[in-house]
Amino acid sequence: MPIKLAANAYGKNAVNLSRVIRHAGHHEFRQVSVSVRLTGDFDAAHTLGDNAHILPTDTQKNTVYALAKEHFTGTIEAFGLVLARHFVLRNPQVSQARIEILEHAWQRMSFDGQDHPHAFVGGSNEKRRAVVELPADGPATVWAGLKGLMLLKTADSGFVGYPKDEYTVLPETTDRILATECEAEWEYTSADLDFEALYGQIRTSLLRTFSEHQSLSVQHTLYAIGENILEETAEVKEISLIMPNKHHIPFNLEPFGQENTNEVFMATDAPFGYITGTLVRG
Repeated sequence: MPIKLAANAYGKNAVNLSRVIRHAGHHEFRQVSVSVRLTGDFDAAHTLGDNAHILPTDTQKNTVYALAKEHFTGTIEAFGLVLARHFVLRNPQVSQARIEILEHAWQRMSFDGQDHPHAFVGGSNEKRRAVVELPADGPATVWAGLKGLMLLKTADSGFVGYPKDEYTVLPETTDRILATECEAEWEYTSADLDFEALYGQIRTSLLRTFSEHQSLSVQHTLYAIGENILEETAEVKEISLIMPNKHHIPFNLEPFGQENTNEVFMATDAPFGYITGTLVRG
């Protein structure tokens, strides 16, 4: 049987870019990690060592920095579209460009109700994410999302009614801590939208649903979050969520002559429950 090359792609990952946007009276600081992946006519590079169609990944890295000066002044979705169009339009051998951007959260320091013009605070694990896929012969598809969003509530969460066998020791409870490090990704219906406003609207919906939902399981809350986002946001085609269960286990205080009335917990990093789901319309 002859051997042939199947799916292949290449690109430059983790292009770390910081951008200072200088407004009158204050600065804006943006920090992102950009990954580029190109698909196209690259067979000869694999089979013959012919690099005539291989745009160097170093060139891809330089392109990210060069285009950032003029074009990275708004949303990461908009910047992703600029990069994808550049690689597709300038390179006829490229059949599709995929751009993924992760943005680290930085906020201006505030003192006495006034934002500092050029000092910032970071440290949050939460990152905003955008993915743009642009085929040479079709429209762009835009995904957005977030990861590293730590969520926790101390009431309105329980877990009962599950199967039990000889290895089950987990007690049922109607009052437990629900904690997760949420990751979400949603697909937009168009590449021509107000991405900034939509991101804020969707993130707020996620937080509100998590806080208000009477949770019977992580799965129950995951579905409620996705359902509300799809019902409230017509511009979202589908949404995927990852919500690991960050366990907080009541600690046994009886050896110390104390009763634990659901107030003292042991937080565990591993193992943890891993819950995922995708919600679509129809």
